Amino acid sequence: MSDPGSVSGGTGLEAAAAAGVDQASHLDDSSQKQRRPRSLWSDAWQELRRKPTFIISLVIIVIVVVMAIWPSLFTSVDPRHANLDKSLATPSSEAWFGYDLQGYDVYARAMYGARASLLVGIFSTILTVLIGSFVGIIAGYAKTWIDSVLSRFADIFAGIPFVLGAIVILTTLNAPSENPGVVRIVTQVVLSIAVLSWPVAMRIMRSATLVAKQQDYVKAARGLGASPLRIVFRHLLPNTVAPVMVYATIALGAFIGAEATLAFLGIGLRPPVVSWGVMISESRDYFQSAPHMLLFPAGFVTVTVLAFVMLGDAVRDALDPKSR
Repeated sequence: MSDPGSVSGGTGLEAAAAAGVDQASHLDDSSQKQRRPRSLWSDAWQELRRKPTFIISLVIIVIVVVMAIWPSLFTSVDPRHANLDKSLATPSSEAWFGYDLQGYDVYARAMYGARASLLVGIFSTILTVLIGSFVGIIAGYAKTWIDSVLSRFADIFAGIPFVLGAIVILTTLNAPSENPGVVRIVTQVVLSIAVLSWPVAMRIMRSATLVAKQQDYVKAARGLGASPLRIVFRHLLPNTVAPVMVYATIALGAFIGAEATLAFLGIGLRPPVVSWGVMISESRDYFQSAPHMLLFPAGFVTVTVLAFVMLGDAVRDALDPKSR
């Protein structure tokens, strides 16, 4: 007969051994998870979450986006409802930002004006990045006479002063006495900004492509017989898009400011469109008598542009391992 003590001792040793194996396998799994490589965007997100400037700018941008999509959440006043009895009235409990010359509620127009300003900025940025990235990646990968021609073509547009070029384009498309429709003038402003701004995105993409195409994975793909289109879209584009995205974030804020500039000059958006730039343009002759007409829309433009610039700086630092 077997000894009960030896049986229980053996069972205890087996249980301890099993527990040790389980613990060792758990440690191996956890160490493998810790050693698992993370992507560039994953590392960037971990870095961004610890940046106060990123959180602050993101909160401001989210508020502006919500304001542009659902302005009725912030005010129940019709931005086109005029009350001449309250013309140029100062801010009060009834109208937080006061009234303009036509008796419009400045606060309501500021809420609804976010939509047009943001749309111009977004569409201008998308079009600028698409044109610049397409031309830049072709110029960087070709590195032949094609690169020289595209680079000189970009230099022509880069040498045109932005304001002067926009004045020429918009005044050529619209007669001085003509009042184009909403869709037409928004499209023209977006095209004007994109035509005059794409060389910057092109140069950024071209530089990133010149560096990326020297990497081993591109040489290996070329050696295996991959077509140029496959190399460009499968290998180069995913590894060159980061610096262009940083530029796009900063440029979006700059284009919102550009919309306000063009509207102030009288060649951009105009009534009946409600935008921050249009509000600034309408206030230029009444700053001394009614400064609130200018200060509040200008404040929205300034804060929004600053938020996008802060976001772009944070994203740039997070995507650059050398800055950590």
